[in-house]
Amino acid sequence: MRTRNTIMSLAVASACCWIAMPAHAQQAATAAPAAPGDQTPPNADANAAPDANAAPVQTVVTVSGSRIASRGFTQPTPTTVLNADDLAKNAQPNIFNTIAELPALQGSTGRTTSTNSTSSGIQGLSSLSLRGLGPIRTLTLLDGQRVVGANVTGVTDVSQFPQLLVKRVDVVTGGASASYGSDAIGGVVNFVTDKKFEGFKANVEGGQTTYHDDRNGTVQAAWGKAFMDDRLHVAVSGEFGREKGIDSPGFGEVGPNGRTWYKNTAYQIRPLAQTNDGKPQYTVIDHAQQYQYAKYGLITNGPLQGTAFGPGGVPYQFNYGGGGKPTGTGAVTGCVNPFCVGGDLSGSVGAGTNLAMDLKRQVAYTRVGFDINPDHEIYLTTNFGKVESVFSPNPGAAKNANLTIQCDNPFLPASIVAACAANKITSFQYGTANAEFPRNINVHPTRQMERVVVGAEGRFQLAGKEWSYDAYAEYGQNKTDIIVHDISLNARYNAAIDAVRGPNGTIVCRNPVAAASGCVPLNIIGDVPADPAAMAYIEPANGPQQHTKQTQQVASFNLHGEPFESWAGPIAVATGAEYRREHYSVTGDPYGNGVSADSPNTAAYPADPLLNTAVGNNWYAGNYHNASGTYDVKEAYVELNVPMLKSATFGEANLNVADRRTKYSTSGSVESWKIGGSWKTPVDGLSFRAVTSKDVRAPNLSELYAAAVVVNNVVSYQGNTITVQQRTVGNTNLRPEIARNTVFGAVLNQPKWLPGFSASVDYFDIKVNGVISTLSAQQEVDLCVAGNKEICSAMVLNSASTTNNYVTVQAFNLASLRNKGYDIEAAYRMNLKDFGLPGRLTFRALATRTISFLTDPGVVGTIPSEGAGNNLGGTPKWKGLASQAWDTDKYGLMLTERWISKGVYSNEFIECQTNCPVSTTIHPTIFNNQMKGAFYVDLGGTYKVNAKTTAYFKIDNIGNVDPAAAPQANLSFAINPTLYDVLGRVYRAGVRYSF
Repeated sequence: MRTRNTIMSLAVASACCWIAMPAHAQQAATAAPAAPGDQTPPNADANAAPDANAAPVQTVVTVSGSRIASRGFTQPTPTTVLNADDLAKNAQPNIFNTIAELPALQGSTGRTTSTNSTSSGIQGLSSLSLRGLGPIRTLTLLDGQRVVGANVTGVTDVSQFPQLLVKRVDVVTGGASASYGSDAIGGVVNFVTDKKFEGFKANVEGGQTTYHDDRNGTVQAAWGKAFMDDRLHVAVSGEFGREKGIDSPGFGEVGPNGRTWYKNTAYQIRPLAQTNDGKPQYTVIDHAQQYQYAKYGLITNGPLQGTAFGPGGVPYQFNYGGGGKPTGTGAVTGCVNPFCVGGDLSGSVGAGTNLAMDLKRQVAYTRVGFDINPDHEIYLTTNFGKVESVFSPNPGAAKNANLTIQCDNPFLPASIVAACAANKITSFQYGTANAEFPRNINVHPTRQMERVVVGAEGRFQLAGKEWSYDAYAEYGQNKTDIIVHDISLNARYNAAIDAVRGPNGTIVCRNPVAAASGCVPLNIIGDVPADPAAMAYIEPANGPQQHTKQTQQVASFNLHGEPFESWAGPIAVATGAEYRREHYSVTGDPYGNGVSADSPNTAAYPADPLLNTAVGNNWYAGNYHNASGTYDVKEAYVELNVPMLKSATFGEANLNVADRRTKYSTSGSVESWKIGGSWKTPVDGLSFRAVTSKDVRAPNLSELYAAAVVVNNVVSYQGNTITVQQRTVGNTNLRPEIARNTVFGAVLNQPKWLPGFSASVDYFDIKVNGVISTLSAQQEVDLCVAGNKEICSAMVLNSASTTNNYVTVQAFNLASLRNKGYDIEAAYRMNLKDFGLPGRLTFRALATRTISFLTDPGVVGTIPSEGAGNNLGGTPKWKGLASQAWDTDKYGLMLTERWISKGVYSNEFIECQTNCPVSTTIHPTIFNNQMKGAFYVDLGGTYKVNAKTTAYFKIDNIGNVDPAAAPQANLSFAINPTLYDVLGRVYRAGVRYSF
């Protein structure tokens, strides 16, 4: 190992004289010989159009990700490749949807995820996740180059990429930090564009679901031409797409637009102390009724508990599920806080979010390349991408029994005032869904990317050897605006509902400070029209706003060649260096952030004595805070391919090694490396490959420089409960996550005894240590007591002045992950003309089996949790994709199957119905821990109208399979859109035109 480090150090030192960046991954793939599953003959153009009478080129192939471009090089890291034909056949309005279907992609985010979130920052973000490790551990590239992040975590938005000019997508399913840099723990997804495109092509597509919603349309066009005797190459593309989404159905147990699968599914959770009776603590229930509020108001405690209010504010007895009766103490007999089963479900807010966001894409892309001579090209690319989303996270603004209504409130009916007097009470607790609000909260995230790349690539002779290079400089910026409308300010809402009769008999706000600053009373007693003036007061025209600017600057150079020869073949080298600078700044409105120089009171956000000006947090949701941060990265790498064996008796073998040294301005230096090899055995078609690597993920801007937020909290320390300031902030002392990634497998590539067949099996084992995670204030205190000195430095708990006690809540390198499993790929192609029939048949299948996915929080009182087969998460035990295609020169049909294996709600649950052990926080008991899997069938077809025009159609989820119920502890849609199809049957059709 010391020898390896010495060799790597010398090689990297020689590379440091260059300012570099990754070589184009497509060069390696094109230059490589026929890879397992690939029909392309050695040294042929892998992208050339196939002979119409020949067996088709395999469209999902197993190749490998590397920076080496060398003849006869079989790379050890598995890579799945989707070409333009694959992408076209899937006929998705967004290429992201096609990539996310691959079995190795688990936990990706899209427009059906985070639709119930106002402040997550990932709403409408199309980001890819490999191995369930999250988008932050998947490096997504465009032509082998980094793309500015669309979120402060640094992840990119695939919706901003030019998609019509993509000719191939390489999905590297193994650690690739040594070759590609930070964040490639799970792997790399590289979008490769057609740099020499000539002609014109266009695509027009439209569709909708079987429920007549989520109507979508896409228009794409690209043009390319060569000038000046084929020396100047210009390519331009433009795209517009709109997926209109699926609106919130509002209140009650009702699915959107006729979907019947929604049943208010939730966990019913008994108190831990009551689980010594042999019954389970958790039960999954349908028709869950939140009994702490009703649609238009419910008294939730005291002698009047159970009184609800209907049209005109008329009181009535609320219908609790299961025949439950209010106790007068806030509880309901026959129910488990906070749910009954059945009864009046009209006020349920679970289905009140969008099932899919309304998303609009606008993308423009240009590449201009000029050949200085046949060996050298300079180029300029520009990329503009704007993605706008709209969605509603929830209807109304539910208040769960946390309101106090005074009995002298003039909006109360006389019967309730009399009942208050009879029961000698002056106030009561109250809960409401606020269904009288005229509009739902609606969130509008907009991301706009502007990116410019200037580069050069070519080849030259040195010492009798040919070398190739590429270099580029990039500037990219993403501006993200999140605007929230129709949302209330908590302090104003509380003041407006606390009404009293004024001296002249008019109804006014009780609080004189609020009344003097414009408070208008709001009636929330029953189904009554909301006063527009009151709504304007509690929901001002200018709601929460967050404005983020994120920039990325890159300078890079890459060099590769074959400077040496061994007895087994040429020794190939790729080396280079890179400088990268990442910066972000974010500002919020003064009501959410608090008043500051960057977020001052203005005419749009005037000063209000009711609001907290120091820490903000005044909105019902969407309290955005100011922050900024910058870091830079300097790195250099070298990669070698050394042929080790070339024998007719023993086959061919090569060794592939790489080393990268990286210096972060925040966390110092770190090394990543890989060692791998492949062996093409003398057995016909059989080869083996293996690679092990050390990979890294550096802390991102959000983790380093998270906005400071201060709130009061309480923690338990040395047997006492003490009040502390909870200071949430970024941690600039974070270190990179360190991963060890091991993959080995076997490939059978078109043996003579079964021509047209290829298959591979690869085992993977990924260990990630020092995982960056954020703890609660109490968890930090517990770790400090347990002896963690780093965390003890983030708090003061024994100050003589109790007001000086604080806990700094921030991210630490504490957790660990380990993911083990294997990938299977197989393909078989046959030409039907051999049987006297027209066309060609292609069968292919991909599957990922996750054996184990352990997450250790590194926190006192917790144990590692198993994620494999936890179908509430992102890693089912099996995820599969298969297709069968029949193609002729005139038409084609393709049948696709997508499969997710059945699983459990949590591997930590103990399933039991009777004689259950006492439940614990680590291993709770549950009545039923089974979660259904899913099997979807899609059908697509094409018809070549003429030489220039092709019509196509696609039907996804032909069986209109409903999503499996995914219960939560609160009311929600109770689905898991990261795994399951939640839209239902979808129809699409379109026309492609090219010349």
